[in-house]
Amino acid sequence: MDVDIIIAGGGPVGAVLAHALAPLSPQLRILQVGEVPPGDDRPIALSWGSRLILERLGLWDKLPTTPIRQVHVSQRGGFGRTLIQAEDHGVDALGYVVSHRELVAALPAQPAIAARKGVVREWAADPNGDGIAVKLDGNTLRTRLLVVADGVRGRDERPVAGREKVKPYGQSAVVCEVMSEHPHGNTAWERFTPEGPIALLPFRDRHGLVWTSRTETAERLISLDENAFLSELQAAFGRRLGTFHDAGARAAFPLTLRFRQASAQAHVVTIGSAAQTLHPVAGQGLNLALRDVWELAQQITDSADAHPDSPAADIGSATFTKHYTNSRSLDRNVMVRITDGMIGAFGMQLPFASLLRGAGLAFFDSVPPARRLLSRRMMFGARALP
Repeated sequence: MDVDIIIAGGGPVGAVLAHALAPLSPQLRILQVGEVPPGDDRPIALSWGSRLILERLGLWDKLPTTPIRQVHVSQRGGFGRTLIQAEDHGVDALGYVVSHRELVAALPAQPAIAARKGVVREWAADPNGDGIAVKLDGNTLRTRLLVVADGVRGRDERPVAGREKVKPYGQSAVVCEVMSEHPHGNTAWERFTPEGPIALLPFRDRHGLVWTSRTETAERLISLDENAFLSELQAAFGRRLGTFHDAGARAAFPLTLRFRQASAQAHVVTIGSAAQTLHPVAGQGLNLALRDVWELAQQITDSADAHPDSPAADIGSATFTKHYTNSRSLDRNVMVRITDGMIGAFGMQLPFASLLRGAGLAFFDSVPPARRLLSRRMMFGARALP
């Protein structure tokens, strides 16, 4: 074998995995393939569980974050609301907001991990041994385990096992920063409208706005001048935060659910957005990806420790990849169902739908055990205990 592990992806998910595996570099030959993205100022929500992961990897203290101490969930034009508070869980914050640029800056390349620029697009079973042959820039590298972590670019060309579900939402997310008359008070707002949720995240002294709407509406919102855009935001969100002003540069991203049904393939695993791309409602995409990273890093470490004379002996085997796939199946399936189900439920425009949604919000607000169970799922994943 040329190397033991190839990490295909230079973005945050691949970078965190490289950091987690760096202590194993004396035992395992690890190569990271990909380029670090330039980063931008869009807000990223990290859960309390993600904080714990990054703390254990020594990465948390480098991140300038804004805490989320409560989350207010409501629907436009209907009754009912739910308020989720950090103190209900005995933690300092439900989550944190950091800019994508600052997150990328806090994940420098690991000197102990070999790195190459490029994009892994093709691979096949290695005819010369027990591994996988990866094509990279016209060359072929043999590895025991290929970790596909670089998202959806070129993904349809890749022979990854398992049936992939693709569901275009017909929506786009408009992202920018905005100021409000009243301070955010470390509260995150999730307000559902007929076209999609409006999320306002506490971000420094401003709000990070993620406004989901039909794609044609998002295109129109991007084209508006600042005053017209703020007027539309005011009408859609309401006046709970007073008057909105000083909107920053806007960008729009199309939204599609992509989810690969669990199917183990020897020598290949997918993590992060290469395995699933979720709707941004509830901000679960990167948090789910970090749990992928943590689980995989722990399994690689355990496997290397179990074979001190040959640390790479079992890494990438059919048993190894099946164990990883099964261990992540519940969390992935539940998060897909929750996020996709929320969009379906709050987008439904049938008679009495608003009343049913309001009743559901009121139920969660008035029944603390149910509210705590849902919020723990958002903080720690599907395997969190009540």
